[in-house]
Amino acid sequence: MSGACNCSVFLPGPSIAPPCGSASLTFMSLLQVFLRSQCDIEDPCRRVESIDSPFSDYDFIVVGGGSAGSVVASRLSEVPQWKVLLIEAGVNEPTGSQVPGLWVNFFGSSIDWKYKTEPEKMACLGSVEQRCSWPRGKVIGGTSVINGMMYMRGSRKDYNDWEQAGNPGWGYKDVLSYFMKSENNLQMGSVDEGYHGTGGLLPVSQFPYHPPIAEAFLEGAKELGQRVGDLNGKTHEGFAIAQATNKNGIRFSSAHAFLRPAKTRTNLHILLNTTVTRVLVDPKTKKALGVEIMKPCGKTEQVLAKKEVIVSGGAVNSPQILLLSGIGPKEDLEKVGIPVVHDLPGVGKNLHNHVGHTIKFYIDNNQVVDLDWATAMQYMLHRDGLLSSTGLSSLTGMVKSKFANSSEDHPDIQIFFGGYKANCAKTGEVGQVLENEDGSPKKRMITMTPTNLHPKSRGYLTLKDKNPLSHPKIVPKYLTEIEDVHRLIEGIRFGIKLAETKALEEYGIKLDTIPITACKHLTFGSDEYWECAVRHNTAPENHQAGSCKMGPSSDPLAVVDHQLKVRGIDNLRVMDASIMPKLTSGNTNAVCIMIGEKGADMIRKSWSRQ
Repeated sequence: MSGACNCSVFLPGPSIAPPCGSASLTFMSLLQVFLRSQCDIEDPCRRVESIDSPFSDYDFIVVGGGSAGSVVASRLSEVPQWKVLLIEAGVNEPTGSQVPGLWVNFFGSSIDWKYKTEPEKMACLGSVEQRCSWPRGKVIGGTSVINGMMYMRGSRKDYNDWEQAGNPGWGYKDVLSYFMKSENNLQMGSVDEGYHGTGGLLPVSQFPYHPPIAEAFLEGAKELGQRVGDLNGKTHEGFAIAQATNKNGIRFSSAHAFLRPAKTRTNLHILLNTTVTRVLVDPKTKKALGVEIMKPCGKTEQVLAKKEVIVSGGAVNSPQILLLSGIGPKEDLEKVGIPVVHDLPGVGKNLHNHVGHTIKFYIDNNQVVDLDWATAMQYMLHRDGLLSSTGLSSLTGMVKSKFANSSEDHPDIQIFFGGYKANCAKTGEVGQVLENEDGSPKKRMITMTPTNLHPKSRGYLTLKDKNPLSHPKIVPKYLTEIEDVHRLIEGIRFGIKLAETKALEEYGIKLDTIPITACKHLTFGSDEYWECAVRHNTAPENHQAGSCKMGPSSDPLAVVDHQLKVRGIDNLRVMDASIMPKLTSGNTNAVCIMIGEKGADMIRKSWSRQ
């Protein structure tokens, strides 16, 4: 259980596509050999090879080492007399994940749970079997290891709505201090005063590099009357090159930020590659006693918790673990043969996500800088250049559709951007533009994905069977509420208008007007066409939430109370995105970290009083 550096090289397996053909594997090998010699790759995790050593039981067991769980384990282990065990189903962070420019390489890899929804009836119609993908990080640090790193808190109204729904202590004035506690903002001169912190464990700043076209988009937004500035301060509406969870061009996952500083604590132990199969609950006293775990070899063991079990598996795994433990809707448990410990109807319900639609634009090839060996060396030597950022994806906009209340600072559409990536020649050389069959250069493309921040549609999650290694049945029921479609059409029209502003003229941006095959019978650009397009080419974000809803006892779907305690079960809490009553207006990683901070503080105050 040494805290020494573990600098093993991670090379992408068959399920990870190299960014630019065969030559890029050599490039990635060189890059990662370089990175493994750096101190920022040291292993934050000390494995417990046998649960009998060094402790036979723990004060607290945290299930899931993702965005929230890493924070919870770190903060609880700050109390030296408390013994804390963090259990993570995945492995250690791969070296390459710390390079911002390589972030999309890990979707569908061995550190992704690779979830798929059940066949949808109103969305995902153009996907294989009408099933959308749900990437989720199966790694210490969770999805914060594979996401786009954008740091967005949501709006003031999001949290005030939580509080007004019967969750005291979750208003904006209450949660702001926990955002600031985590944050070490490295650009305090460019953000709103009084809304950001500098002493936290999580570094936050813009990436060292962003493409010039991002600045042009900001100017275009101004042409349309949009504000440009801090989206996590006084005002939530507007456009920005967003701040991200990075420092000097290196990703800071929640494990990197919160667990590495704790690596010398003897009271914190971390089990990797270990699955929690259920929470152990005394059926008579309805008290959580510990967890049952399954090691890679298939061997199961039980670990006890003297004080509490905290489930932080995320919007998919947390309700799954509760259901496997006999906590959930009675009828669902009986269908798969799991004994009912506590009938809790809301487990797995209220599942929702931000959903968008991607529109494509052609762009002048001459305006694009490609990834080549010079830019690769720029990153390796100076942590700058194309690889030090997510490129155009670091740009975002928060706008209001006609469905939003114009008097409130509560935008209902977020615009995500993409593209502007390196191309490869037929020979596999990095940095050349691919050619069409006639020898002409292929047109480069960028994308905009207008996304509905306030979805009305709600789905559910349940078990397929009682095997803890089976993926659960995920039924998001996207776009079943027609207002969700109408909001997206409004967002699409705004995105097209943005691309047509004078500020973007020099880039030669042209909308791709080739219709989706299933919608070609409709007039391109009409409301009918866009509804068809949205339903066929559905683009869900990775912002799943709500499946262990926080709410008062009067709410029949509430799973946890405002202290995040599971209703009807003592010494058991849930702390992650699943507790959100309603999704916040924006990316959710920063929100999950805040939930971890606030939840850990609740536990510390509760047990300190006792």
